[in-house]
Amino acid sequence: MVVGLVALTMARFHLAEAQQPKKAPQTIGFPQGGATPASLVDAFRQGLRELGYVEGQNILIQYRRAQGKLDQISALVAELVQLKVDVIFTANTLAALAAKKATTSIPIVIVAASDPVEAGLVDSLARPGGNVTGLTRFTTELSGKRLELLKEAFPKISLAAVLWNPRVLGPSLAFKETQAAAHGLGLQLQSLEVGEPNDFDKAFSAIAKQRPSALMVLGDAVTILHRARILEFAAKSRLPAMYDRPDDVNGGGLMFYGVNEAELFRRAASYVDKILKGAKPSELPVEQPRKFEFIINLKAAKQIGVTIPQSVLYRADKVIR
Repeated sequence: MVVGLVALTMARFHLAEAQQPKKAPQTIGFPQGGATPASLVDAFRQGLRELGYVEGQNILIQYRRAQGKLDQISALVAELVQLKVDVIFTANTLAALAAKKATTSIPIVIVAASDPVEAGLVDSLARPGGNVTGLTRFTTELSGKRLELLKEAFPKISLAAVLWNPRVLGPSLAFKETQAAAHGLGLQLQSLEVGEPNDFDKAFSAIAKQRPSALMVLGDAVTILHRARILEFAAKSRLPAMYDRPDDVNGGGLMFYGVNEAELFRRAASYVDKILKGAKPSELPVEQPRKFEFIINLKAAKQIGVTIPQSVLYRADKVIR
């Protein structure tokens, strides 16, 4: 009799449990202006998994990609707002600005390429205010450091070409810093503006005509989408180049110095987690980069016929052989 009662009680318990509606997964909206490298998207997803989120079970990610067509970003963000996602995650400043303009109620987590204060995304890093917080890749010293390393590796350079997009705040700030660093190093710069695909042929022709001895690429959505063209041109021109995205060097470029972006994207997951658990974006300080890395691709060096000094190789965090 007791066994029968226990069995009946357990049956009722399981029936009641089955009848309870399952909690719907929370949703992240992820609008992308350019093609965010798969490795960085994976780092963000890994960060979520480490915090107990399983896609399709307790979390969903709604991706919207503009594929470099920057005029489409606002429409993609508006679509996510209409879906009433729980949080918006953006990996570039343009998408973050579009999200901030589109909603004041949905929390926005950023990994911004430019200064989020100067961009107008937050009031300050310590006290963001509003509905935006997260992390920034931007530090004013990075562009100067890249030029210093380029000069150290190739002491004889006197003129460096710089590919940059004047329509985007991050590259604009980086170019100003590069100019200041060039003055201190006694270098001249060949400024080449690439705001859209048609600008690249003109820029490459100008480089071929003026024949600079090095190249710097200040990345944004446009240069990321046209990475293959830039890498191919630098290789064919036998031009030593410094890049600001690790994927450029992993894809065949010569040197990279900058933020460890995978770490930033993993850390962004913790912001999403805190917000989904009730934290207010206005009370979560924006964090700056903690880890930097210097990568040299010796395969690329061999391809263009240059030798990297051993003193510079010793400073690299990673050498691709």
